[in-house]
Amino acid sequence: YTKFKVMNYPRYEYATEDELNIFEFVSVGNKGKVTKIVQYTEMTIKGYYNLGFGDLDIETKEINDEIVTNNGDGQKVLATVVSTVYSFTGKNPDAYIYATGSNEARTRLYRMGITNNLEELKKDFHVYGLRNDQVFEHFIVGEDYLGFLVTRKK
Repeated sequence: YTKFKVMNYPRYEYATEDELNIFEFVSVGNKGKVTKIVQYTEMTIKGYYNLGFGDLDIETKEINDEIVTNNGDGQKVLATVVSTVYSFTGKNPDAYIYATGSNEARTRLYRMGITNNLEELKKDFHVYGLRNDQVFEHFIVGEDYLGFLVTRKK
């Protein structure tokens, strides 16, 4: 798969398995080294995948999406997560990827990341926001959304 320099930001290299469902990388910053996990899990609707993201909990080997790491490398982490979307949809071009934050502040961070890079994202993806009435619409800058849905353009 092609290596993308996503959103014109540097990103971390990651490890993954053949299915490209789980990606692991190490955030390096002012709090030290923190292992991050991005996981794509098929939802109840075939072809729709939830993007799970967070720190690896060393004890449970599960994703902890509640931790606030504040490692000082947020742009690089976000660019790395987005690069996994490119890889995952490269292998699964018909997939719909759904993402939301574990809380309102995280969802707002994701919205700001999409807003700041929307024109570049729209070159390769259809980008939607989930409104409060549970309807998806094409992403509108400045709108509040519960979550986000992307699919690769053909």
